[in-house]
Amino acid sequence: MPSSSNRSLLWWIFTLASFTAIAFFFIPAFVIQPFKHQSPVGLIMAMTLRQRAPWVTLIAGILSLVIAISLWRPGHGFEKLRRSLGRRTILVVVMVVVTFSAVMSRLNYFEWMFHPIPGTQFQSAAESKLDQGEMVLAVDSRREAHAYPISEMAYHHIFNDVIEGVPIVATY
Repeated sequence: MPSSSNRSLLWWIFTLASFTAIAFFFIPAFVIQPFKHQSPVGLIMAMTLRQRAPWVTLIAGILSLVIAISLWRPGHGFEKLRRSLGRRTILVVVMVVVTFSAVMSRLNYFEWMFHPIPGTQFQSAAESKLDQGEMVLAVDSRREAHAYPISEMAYHHIFNDVIEGVPIVATY
């Protein structure tokens, strides 16, 4: 069993490694927000963290796990057992968040909000309830014209459509 000074050092290392793993996922997830202003410095920092996150979260997560295992052992006596249950709860909760961060850092969660609309529906210009100044992406062929509101395109980026019998993809 490690001495109390060694246990204290292990808790500090566990905290640092866990915080690193969690930060490398959550900072980019909160900084990179489409359609909201982001400072150039903040965006560069977030993209740098996001690029390195898969390896950093894996290494920090493994280090956190190894230390959590060594800190898991309870002491002797009822009071030490009661304190160790609280500490074990902290270890479990932190390890769940670290594992979540390590998994999520490998997924492209930004793509989840950008998906094509499965069945587009159109209205005539007279029936449309678009604001006067709302911008649209327009496709005009010889006989048909379709307009796609930019407010919808911003979240989906892709509209599958058919104009004059020809399948098209409207995107920007």
